[in-house]
Amino acid sequence: MTHFVTRRTMMTTASAALATAMLPVGANAAVTAAQATALVDQIVAAINQIISSGKSESAMIADFQNVFARYSDVPAIARYALGRDARSASPAQMQAFTTAFSGYIARKYGRRFREFIGGQIQVNGAVDLPRGVAVQTTAVLRGQAPFRVDFHISDASGRVLFFNIIIEGIDMLLSERTEIGAILDRNRGDMNALIAALQST
Repeated sequence: MTHFVTRRTMMTTASAALATAMLPVGANAAVTAAQATALVDQIVAAINQIISSGKSESAMIADFQNVFARYSDVPAIARYALGRDARSASPAQMQAFTTAFSGYIARKYGRRFREFIGGQIQVNGAVDLPRGVAVQTTAVLRGQAPFRVDFHISDASGRVLFFNIIIEGIDMLLSERTEIGAILDRNRGDMNALIAALQST
């Protein structure tokens, strides 16, 4: 049990800068700012279309799941979230975890983006990361002060995709790695129980 507690404590106290430095395995700097911005333009257009669609919550979340599947590096995000436990997972478990994690993260962030109804996301510009590009956007919502949403982009998978989102300073990679570690802790490291928990969340 000590192994899991130590991991969770370390991840909880880590900074967002550490998450940027510890990009998914294979991430590189080959992607250009223009490519990264073009991708985020597509993502933002898709999100803006969803939040202005007037659809039900369940329909919107299904649309967000499609956006996540199309534009994000799902395997890299899932492996990062699982951390060193990915090394001990069987190929079948890793595949099942990745599928369950994809649905879980899409539902979670779909609900977050659904809060943007009545507003829009605007693309501001891009800055280089050590091994990728951060595209900075601003969420402009009714009745709220504008806030920043950053998309981190790489082409580590062979395609230009996002591998991280930072909303109001909350880093997806770090927060999900901490959350997945906590679920594993509660289930004494049982991968199958983790997968089941994600499927029901």
